[in-house]
Amino acid sequence: MATAAAAVAVEQEAACLQSFELYESESRFYIFGTNTGKTHWRLLKINRSEPSDLDLHECCTVYTQSEYHELLKNLDEDHRLTGGVKFVTKFYGIIGFIKFVGPFYMLIITEQRKIGEIFDHPVYQVTKTSMVELANSKTRSRFLNSKDENRYKKILNTLDLRKDFFFSYSYHIMRSLQKNLSDPQEGWNIYESTFVWNEFLTQGIRNFLGSTLWTVALVYGFFKQDKISISGKDIMFTLIARRSRHFAGTRYLKRGVNEKGRVANDVETEQIVYGAGPRPTEVSSVVQNRGSIPLFWSQETSKMNIKPDIILHQKGENYEATRLHFENLRRRYGDPIIILNLIKKRERRESILRREFDRAIRIINKSIPEENHLRFLHWDLHENSRGKPTNVLDVLLKVAFRALRLTEFFYCQLAPPTGSDTAHHWPSLLSGLDPFLCEENSNSDNTDCTEIVGDISQEDISGSSDSSCNGTTEDKAENNESPPLKPPKFQKGVLRTNCIDCLDRTNVAQYAYGLAALGHQLHVLGSVESPELGLDDPLAHHLMHFYERMGDTLAVQYSGSAAHNKIFSAKRGHLKLFIRSQEFFRTLQRHYSNTCIDANKQAAINLFLGYFQPQEGKPALWELESSSVDHIAVHARTIKRVRSDGSILYGSNTSISGCSGCHNEDKELLNAAPLDVKSGSQFPVLESDSVHGNEISLTCESEVSNLRYTPMVPQTHHVPGGVETESSIHSGDSNFLDLEWLSTSGNSSDERSIAISTPDVNLSAENVISGINSETMENQDADIYTQNLPEHFVQWVNHGDTFWY
Repeated sequence: MATAAAAVAVEQEAACLQSFELYESESRFYIFGTNTGKTHWRLLKINRSEPSDLDLHECCTVYTQSEYHELLKNLDEDHRLTGGVKFVTKFYGIIGFIKFVGPFYMLIITEQRKIGEIFDHPVYQVTKTSMVELANSKTRSRFLNSKDENRYKKILNTLDLRKDFFFSYSYHIMRSLQKNLSDPQEGWNIYESTFVWNEFLTQGIRNFLGSTLWTVALVYGFFKQDKISISGKDIMFTLIARRSRHFAGTRYLKRGVNEKGRVANDVETEQIVYGAGPRPTEVSSVVQNRGSIPLFWSQETSKMNIKPDIILHQKGENYEATRLHFENLRRRYGDPIIILNLIKKRERRESILRREFDRAIRIINKSIPEENHLRFLHWDLHENSRGKPTNVLDVLLKVAFRALRLTEFFYCQLAPPTGSDTAHHWPSLLSGLDPFLCEENSNSDNTDCTEIVGDISQEDISGSSDSSCNGTTEDKAENNESPPLKPPKFQKGVLRTNCIDCLDRTNVAQYAYGLAALGHQLHVLGSVESPELGLDDPLAHHLMHFYERMGDTLAVQYSGSAAHNKIFSAKRGHLKLFIRSQEFFRTLQRHYSNTCIDANKQAAINLFLGYFQPQEGKPALWELESSSVDHIAVHARTIKRVRSDGSILYGSNTSISGCSGCHNEDKELLNAAPLDVKSGSQFPVLESDSVHGNEISLTCESEVSNLRYTPMVPQTHHVPGGVETESSIHSGDSNFLDLEWLSTSGNSSDERSIAISTPDVNLSAENVISGINSETMENQDADIYTQNLPEHFVQWVNHGDTFWY
């Protein structure tokens, strides 16, 4: 028995390669991979004789360190006639393989930095990468004069892998903690996750070898971890944001939903809390989601217009893509799906989009059972921001408590580790609870688990005297008893928040939900007496810093600038003049990125994710606009653009939003038809779930042309006025909250735990250039004029419309 256990431990050690050495000969690359202790070595061979094909061979032998040195010596002898075997570099994992029009390239991580750990499983950030060409000196000459090859490499380098890409060798960071503990998966399946960005790049090596031993699964988003001290106890707090690889891209080039129900800027946020000791016995996590409004809509980039018109594309009366989106969320998180829509109710650009979203939700709800209905709250955060920012957060906190009551959160006690104490050993749920784990897609509550938890022996959670990590060393010395048995909790459903960009306003709402959840998480861990944390609690300020950092990171990824944090800044007591100055310059930075940088960045994302794959005889990425002009022009005449009272442009049939590039200011908007694969005139449509033909955003600034399309659909007409009934516009902005109650100013514990409503308090975190409260105008005028500031600047501060007149 002991021998078998030791053999399993050795196999697990050898199956977790974390350090690699690359050697080359004239005909092959040799990659030696080893574990952290460098006690087990494996060998991967890459054939270089035909670099246009990927030819890999993995040796099944596991070598000791002495055998590795002997093998390397023998390989050098075998290749002595062609120069021997030379060391190239040390690296930390294969990102994948990519091919343009010439040879294959291998993308590798050459430097990494540890940014945290989960249950002793280190998490690393990519800090340096390298692209290794597989061609040798003989075959390389065939590709030396390829200008297209060099141009593709330059475009790919636009995507900076040194920013915000992270991974773990032994923890599945692309999955939530609840899924990892209650539904563990290994190997191949984890690369199919929505949040693994190099899924396409690793397809070749995974198909060839049938394993994921040599690659790392990259997640793009945000990771931050810190210890917080509560009553002398250290708690590990982790905030993770995972960006979806589906329909991924930049702000104006990826909007709304695609035909398969994937939305732009789809991000999962997870908040994990557990004791900071070496062997935590309890853990809690909660997940929330953000994503673009799941309708077919877009915006045109414009150098002269910071707030371009919204184009709403009609796709039929059944909202099939919207329905698919919410079905996908239900598969991921279960029921209920709670929608918190923060866009403006009366603003001329956003109002019709808001009404259309409300109509889609109501139509979808009519076709599904009542217990599966989408819960929604439409609440104009900007309109309600005329009061104090604290009031805005109070309201959002009330909404958060209600949503949390419906979805619950994840909590469980962990069984003590068995076997050798190494990082690849995962914590596990108490064995006695395993039969009662709720199915991921079910809607059952925790009562069933609670009823039978009494049958579990206290021995199931017994362990060493330091197994409880919620107390100090003195506490543990005084109390060696096992922690009391608690029933597990499982999150069922998710809160989905959106505004227009799903950046600024959305981030404020997600902070409020995170704060509501943190109180409950700490309470169930026994760290605080009350499950409710106030906005002025020191922990609330600490959490605000986390969410502000996350918001800035996600905003830079999607829009090119840090988030507009007006509410957070006002909460800290910053002067309005400082806040407006900061917001103004972030607006300029975002506008410059959207008009002059995002096109190339979108092209790089399309290459990296495999949404565009260069092919011989087909147009290059930067030629697509010119090669498709005739095809596009035929359909451009079918576009109907009706300026409504909301300044929403409606497009029937297909609509493609092109933009005026930085070097093509006089170019007119082109509207494209769907891709014609058979004719070879545009992109191939790839059937893999990871590569959707309708996710491609072609771009046209400096390096590539900016071209977006929406697939052809039957023509429908949208009448701006008179279509929606009075009830759909004015009655009930929520089907799960008492709006009257929410509009009250009280915020007692009873109110938070029962129902929720929304006061007229709101400070827009997204719209930089907006009006200010007239009641404060006179005092602000006097304060500004005493500083002898330029008149134009004073007008901007007062009127909030534009900096120049």
